[in-house]
Amino acid sequence: MLERLHLSIVRQVDKQGSLTAAASVLNLTQSALSHSMKKLEQQLGTDIWLREGRSLRLTQAGQYLLAVANRVLPQLDLAEERLGQFAQGERGALRIGMECHPCYQWLLKVVSPYLAAWPDVDVDVKQKFQFGGIGALFGYEIDLLVTPDPLYKPGLAFEPVFDYEQVLVVAKGHALASASYVQPRQLTQETLISYPVDIERLDIYNQFLLPAGVTPRRHKTIETTDIMLQMVASGRGVAALPRWLVEEYAAKMEVVPVRLGVSGIAKQIYLGAREADTAIDYVRAFIELARQPAATIAMAQGANA
Repeated sequence: MLERLHLSIVRQVDKQGSLTAAASVLNLTQSALSHSMKKLEQQLGTDIWLREGRSLRLTQAGQYLLAVANRVLPQLDLAEERLGQFAQGERGALRIGMECHPCYQWLLKVVSPYLAAWPDVDVDVKQKFQFGGIGALFGYEIDLLVTPDPLYKPGLAFEPVFDYEQVLVVAKGHALASASYVQPRQLTQETLISYPVDIERLDIYNQFLLPAGVTPRRHKTIETTDIMLQMVASGRGVAALPRWLVEEYAAKMEVVPVRLGVSGIAKQIYLGAREADTAIDYVRAFIELARQPAATIAMAQGANA
């Protein structure tokens, strides 16, 4: 009764906004599409859509079917892709999602030796997801999620792979550059530069400024690490980044790290995966490589260069 085509139709109608547009995407005639769905409605004994003028509104049954389509179709697409790779003698592809902007540089150091060790596995990195990082794992958009903020859900497994300290970044000539640490109130007159992430997900806000009832004078967002640090170095503001990243840029960018508070802000990078996938050899290998100290990874990268 219920076939993959029906799921594809429901998903595309929701995505494209009309039967005509959905039929075009699916390479069907509108009459064939309508006939297929009408037959399904008759078999199920319930309506999928209700017509409201020229538009369609999903019924409760239709909304449930759409949820099933959004969950099942990506899995089927992935299965076909993987089976095709096996047929061609390939192992597969490892799709990595990023929820951590500054982690990209760290990830590159892991990917290089991994590709050398697993030549029959392709790696793809995604930074934007339809339903967020957790949804991307459940929806089979990605196989691994790099995040500093794991959200534990049944069916998912998160493993810490890298410890780091979140620090304030200031220009070498800044008044705070020589301080051993800063207090929240010292940032009330600063322009804080961050990645375009919701404030509640920024550690400098939720672990440092907001608990003290403090906000910076101004907050602006920049997508790229290089431009962010150039802005800081030129005295246009301050930022909060991992210490290891700041130290890599310190010499060429004229910036210095300063501890946030007396005890600092300790963080970890996690790799999340579907529990069923953690036993796959090339997925497990990536996690194990990522857990190695940075110096060991750098040595492996140099050896494979």
